[in-house]
Amino acid sequence: MKKLDSLRTHLLVSVPEIRNSPEKMEIFVDKGDVAVRAGSLSFEYSYTASLWVQDFSASVDKLLVPVLAWIAANQPDLFEKGDRKPFTFQSDLLDAETCDITISINLTELVRVEQQAKGLKVTHLPEPVMLDQFDGVPTGTKLWAGLIEDVAGTIETVTR
Repeated sequence: MKKLDSLRTHLLVSVPEIRNSPEKMEIFVDKGDVAVRAGSLSFEYSYTASLWVQDFSASVDKLLVPVLAWIAANQPDLFEKGDRKPFTFQSDLLDAETCDITISINLTELVRVEQQAKGLKVTHLPEPVMLDQFDGVPTGTKLWAGLIEDVAGTIETVTR
C-alpha cells in the first residue's frame, strides 16, 4: 500500500513537530479489504488508514492542513463527496498544551496486474487530478511542498 508511505513522507516534510520527533507518529491500517473483478488479478485496496500522533503540542491546524493537502492530491474523491468530511479524528487532551490525536482516512488504491512475457507486471494506478475548486488556495502535496518553507511556521489560527 503505497499511500501509507506517501502520507508518512509528506507529514515528515510538512509538519515540523513530526519532523523533529518522528517516533511520535504511527500510521497503520485499521480495516481493509481487496475487491477483484472476475477473470482478472487486478484489484482495489480499500482500507481505513489511521494516523496517530502522540504528544502534539502545536496548533492542530498545523497537522490538519497538511493532511488535507495530501488528501487533495492522493484521494481527491474525498473532496467531491457531498458530506464534505474527508476524514475523522479523535483527540485526547493530555494537558493544557499537548494532545494525542488520531486521524482516520478511508483510502483506496487501484492495482493493475498484467501478464507479460517474463511474468506479471503490477502497477499502482494514479489518482485522477482534482480540479482546483478554490482559486488561489493551494491543493495537493506538490503545491504544499513548494510552500512549506514559507508557510510551515506561519499557519495561524484566527478566532473571532
